[in-house]
Amino acid sequence: MSKPPFTLVSPVQRTTSVVFASPHSGRDYPTEFLQSAILDALEIRSSEDAFVDQLFDAGPSHGAPLLLANAPRAFVDLNRAPEELDPALIEGIRRPSHNPRIASGLGVIPRVVSNGRAIRNGKMSLGEAHSRVTQFWRPYHDQLQTLLDQAQNTFGEAILIDCHSMPHESIESVSANGGPRPDIVLGDRFGAAAAGSVMERIEAAFASAGFNVARNMPFAGAYIAQHYGRPSRHQHAVQVEIDRALYMDERTVRPNANFETFKAALDGVVAELAAIGAVGDLRVAAE
Repeated sequence: MSKPPFTLVSPVQRTTSVVFASPHSGRDYPTEFLQSAILDALEIRSSEDAFVDQLFDAGPSHGAPLLLANAPRAFVDLNRAPEELDPALIEGIRRPSHNPRIASGLGVIPRVVSNGRAIRNGKMSLGEAHSRVTQFWRPYHDQLQTLLDQAQNTFGEAILIDCHSMPHESIESVSANGGPRPDIVLGDRFGAAAAGSVMERIEAAFASAGFNVARNMPFAGAYIAQHYGRPSRHQHAVQVEIDRALYMDERTVRPNANFETFKAALDGVVAELAAIGAVGDLRVAAE
């Protein structure tokens, strides 16, 4: 890797308990990884939450830190548990009890990208898998935990906005009561990862900007929401999924003509999200 495992963009002054983080927008692809892949350069990027780092880059100007993974999702998935190792990909791994993510090839070291396309032929060594977890997964999560601990110590609470994007095809059949498809899907693991008052204010921030918002369907949140969401301890985690068709061409992995307009609207949402945990508005999930 030519870059460190993550990039942390810190505000001049931290004024909110909100932390923005993007675990899937990394695009620092190692040369040897690309050489071993059986996919072309565009195919291997199909799992990437492309440009999400740019979409949320207003966070620090509103007093919130922004944590960005540099390692790509096809190389190591930071939204999986470190023990979610795939025996079909990694030598020396015993077959686990049923885990749908591993079974589908989407463990912490992915076997496939979107639409089930294999990344490589054959298996990798257990040592290589452990090396990716040690060098890239753990530093990101150590830094994320530090940011949440700092928020708790300073503001008495922490609110993680876990930033993602979703393929348009994943929501083509999703609508609420026959209404329009969602632009944004918020996941709090059906209330287990965030207090209702936090979720309501996050939803309102997107809705007030004109976005159609759904909760938990089809994405309720994965490892990050599950691991960091502790509302009883005033630590909340909400996964945000954005329809990629709103801002990019998924086939070419390039911003589309609507990118700047969408980004401007999202900048306003980011400001509203940061304000949820701002000084003077603490304990949004008060008893």
